[in-house]
Amino acid sequence: MPQVIEWVNPGPEDIVWRYPDENITWGAQLIVHEYEVAVFFRDGKVYDVLGPGRHTLTTANLPLLTQALSRLAGFPQTPFKATVIFVSTKQFKGLFGGRTQTSDPAPLMFRGAYWFRVADPKVFVLEVVGGKARYTTSEVSEFIRGFINEKMIDFLASYDLVTVFTKVDEVSFKAKAFLQDELQRVGLELVDLKFEALDTTPEYRERIFWLKQTGAATYVLQMDTAKAVARELGKSPGAAVGTGIVMIPPLLQPPPQPAPAPAAPAPAAPPAKTCPQCGRQVPADALFCPYCGYRFQPPTKKCPSCGRDVPQDALFCPYCGHKFA
Repeated sequence: MPQVIEWVNPGPEDIVWRYPDENITWGAQLIVHEYEVAVFFRDGKVYDVLGPGRHTLTTANLPLLTQALSRLAGFPQTPFKATVIFVSTKQFKGLFGGRTQTSDPAPLMFRGAYWFRVADPKVFVLEVVGGKARYTTSEVSEFIRGFINEKMIDFLASYDLVTVFTKVDEVSFKAKAFLQDELQRVGLELVDLKFEALDTTPEYRERIFWLKQTGAATYVLQMDTAKAVARELGKSPGAAVGTGIVMIPPLLQPPPQPAPAPAAPAPAAPPAKTCPQCGRQVPADALFCPYCGYRFQPPTKKCPSCGRDVPQDALFCPYCGHKFA
């Protein structure tokens, strides 16, 4: 009775299966079902790949393996040594997730789902299955998940936190294109990829909320400065209590808004504006309040990332999120 080589009753999540006997006889019956291929692997090399159907193993349908065996004494010997690896070509789903640091740098946690299939069985067996001795579905799935997590960590690290949270669709599209190229190197095709959750620490989440929802970037920077001052004051509780009472409230004040123009200004009255700190009227072109010293036009600096003018003491750019040294 001829030898029968067949993957019997594969599960819906099974990606690969290795035929347990490496002793293959000429004339054996190889049965390959739909959405499967059989790959012949020997001495760390991939040889012939047979698709769906019933195959009688001969030197005609195993030309590459025959060429390798012909170099051995006693060819054509039977049985001969070879590993038969069945590979499913169906579409599979996997989950990814991890933690990385953006270019800000800021902590970023991510997770999602991906759909893939084996596009090049030869490359897949050489790079993943036989090449790394991962002969079970669980081992292969773990490798693919770890591979995608590693590549996703590298990809997201090139973005700043604001971009990731405000342009999720764009980042997701580029991530899919990036991973598609990386997975092709191991014989896989990325069918689809979706982020299911993106998160950061409470501190950075608060900052993103204000930048995205209110646009009050200056107020966010003031809050960061106030927190830093509070931490410093906490280091010297005795001497800094009085100073803290005076310093912290002004830091937490919202940024000044331009005073509304009077509906019908008197022709003879000189143009004036209200100082937001002391409430007194000052000349409209005044740079400093003559009563309390408030600076109406704070010094600015150029953001090296977007080129916009930002407050001199800004820690982050309110337009692109760049972090100043």
